[in-house]
Amino acid sequence: MTKPAKTASLTSLGLRAKGGVEAQITGITADSRAVEPGSLFAALPGSAVHGAEFIQYALRMEAGAILTDADGAALAADVLSKSDVAVIISQEPRQTLAQTAALWFGAGPATVVAITGTNGKTSISAFCRQIWTALGHSAINLGTTGVEGAWTAPLAHTTPDPVTLHNVLAQAAEAGVTHCAMEASSHGLDQFRLDGVMLSAAGFANFTQDHLDYHETFEAYFAAKMGLFDRVLPDDGVAVINLADPKGAEVAAICAKRGQEVIGIGGEGHDLSATPRLILRGQRFDATGQDLRFEWQGEAHMVRLGVIGGFQAENILVAAGLCIGAGDAAEDVFAVLPELTTVRGRMQHAATRANGAAVFVDFAHTPDAISTAISALRPHVMGRIVAIVGAGGDRDTAKRPLMGAAAAEHADQVIVTDDNPRTEDPASIRAAVLTGALDATDSTKVTEVGDRAEAILRGVDALGPGDALIICGKGHETGQIIGKDVYPFDDVEQASVAVAALEGVI
Repeated sequence: MTKPAKTASLTSLGLRAKGGVEAQITGITADSRAVEPGSLFAALPGSAVHGAEFIQYALRMEAGAILTDADGAALAADVLSKSDVAVIISQEPRQTLAQTAALWFGAGPATVVAITGTNGKTSISAFCRQIWTALGHSAINLGTTGVEGAWTAPLAHTTPDPVTLHNVLAQAAEAGVTHCAMEASSHGLDQFRLDGVMLSAAGFANFTQDHLDYHETFEAYFAAKMGLFDRVLPDDGVAVINLADPKGAEVAAICAKRGQEVIGIGGEGHDLSATPRLILRGQRFDATGQDLRFEWQGEAHMVRLGVIGGFQAENILVAAGLCIGAGDAAEDVFAVLPELTTVRGRMQHAATRANGAAVFVDFAHTPDAISTAISALRPHVMGRIVAIVGAGGDRDTAKRPLMGAAAAEHADQVIVTDDNPRTEDPASIRAAVLTGALDATDSTKVTEVGDRAEAILRGVDALGPGDALIICGKGHETGQIIGKDVYPFDDVEQASVAVAALEGVI
C-alpha cells in the first residue's frame, strides 16, 4: 500500500509568507530541476550565482512557494510580480531551509551527536557508532564515508545539504536507528546545514590549517566551527572538548557561556576544575596496537586497543566522552573499548610484505594530519618509515609546501605524487609539495613520482624488514579526480596489488 502524498501548510512549517499568503507544500528543494507542483523552492545566495536566477524555472514547474533573501526577492521582482506564489523572505534563508526541512521530514534518531575539528571527525564518529553497537544500540555514523552501520546510504558531502540530511535522519529513524554520530564540517556549519538537528552532545577534536580557500582566514574558519556550539548544540547539551588542543580552552569558554555541560579530554593545566575529565596517562605501543592507561574522574582504567597510531587514543577518548555525554554509563563505555577496530582509510593496515614490512593508508591531507600520522606510526615501527604524499588541486594552495615539509620532517623517505589534481596542472601541485619537502630535508630522501600507482609500487619496493609505508591523502576514497573525471583508484587495493606483484603472487 503506497503512502498518501504528503502536504503541509507554511504555517505548520514555521514559515510566514509576504502578505500572510498561505500555501500547501508538497516538497522542499533548493534545486530548480527537482521542483514539482506545490514544492517549496529555496532560492539561496551562492558564491557565483544567486538561486533567485532560477525562480522563473521553479514557477514554470508550478512551485507552491519561494524562500529567498531580500537580494533574491529584488533580483526576481519582475518574475514574482506576475505570480501569486507565496514568497518567504528570510535574513538567513539557508538556516530557515534547514529548520523547515527538520519540520518537514520529522524526527530523526533519538540520540544524535556531532563532531567538528580539522582532523579526526570520521574516526571519532565511527568509534561512537562502534561503541553504541557494542552496547546494543542500533547506530549509524554519517559523514565523509557516507552512512555506515545499522542502516546505510551514500552521501555526496561530509555534511550534506539540509534537505538530504533531514531526509536521511528521518529514514534512519524509520528503519529503527536510535543513535547517530555525524561529522560537522566547517562548510556545513557555515551554510547552516545542521540547523534543526536535535543534538544530545557535540565534540571538538582539534583546529589546524585547512579549507582557507573557502574561509580565507583562520578566524573565519574557527568561527564556522564554533557554530556547532554557539548555535546548533542546545543550552542543555553536553560539549566534549579536547582541552589538549591550543583552541580547546577557548571552545570550552564558549560552551560555558551557553551553560552547556563540558566534558574535557586532557587539559590538566586549564582552570576548569569542575569539568569532568578523561585524561590519558600512558600509552604502550607494539606492532598490532597499543595499551592505554587513562583516568575518568580521578579513577584509573586500562584498555587494550587493536588500532595503530597514538592519535587514535585521543580520538577514542573523545568518542567515549560523546557516548557518556549522550547518556551511556562511563563504565559500560570503557568496557567495550577493546572491541573498536580501525576506521576505513584511517591508519588502515592495507598489506604486509613477506619480510614483515607493513603498509598503511591514511586520509591525512593537511600539514598537521601528516605530522600526526607519521609521528603516531613511529612507535609501532622498528625500521624506517616511507611516506607517500600529494596535495589536491583546486583547494588551499598555501598548505602544499607545508605538507611536503611535514612529511620530510617526520619520515625517513618521502615520495611526492599526485593526489586529486582536479583541474590544475599536476606537475605544479607536486612542485609546491616538493619545495616544502626539499627545504626540510636532504634531497636524497625525496623522490617525485607523478603516477600514484607507480609511487605506491616504488614505496612498497623500498621496504626492508621492520620498515613501514604510509600512503597519505586519499584514505577511504575509491576514485582519483583528474580534470573533471573520476577514475577508479583505491590506495588500499593498489597497496595490496603492489605487494602481491613484488612477492610474485600475481
